[in-house]
Amino acid sequence: MGKMRGAIVVDNERCKGCEVCMVNCPADTIAMASEVNGKGYHYAYMEKPETCTGCANCSIVCPDGVITVYRVKA
Repeated sequence: MGKMRGAIVVDNERCKGCEVCMVNCPADTIAMASEVNGKGYHYAYMEKPETCTGCANCSIVCPDGVITVYRVKA
């Protein structure tokens, strides 16, 4: 079985920057952007896309459901 790779898509305008996804990412993929969204929050983004495994921990713990996870075989 091939190694799984992942990618996340964050709805930047709905993200409130709570950082729950960031601390629950076992691959240390997610960081908070230095820019802010329309509501004034720093939003989550994939800082290290090459480390994402597609485990979906970030999506599961996101209180606002703004993260979508995709998995592909590498």
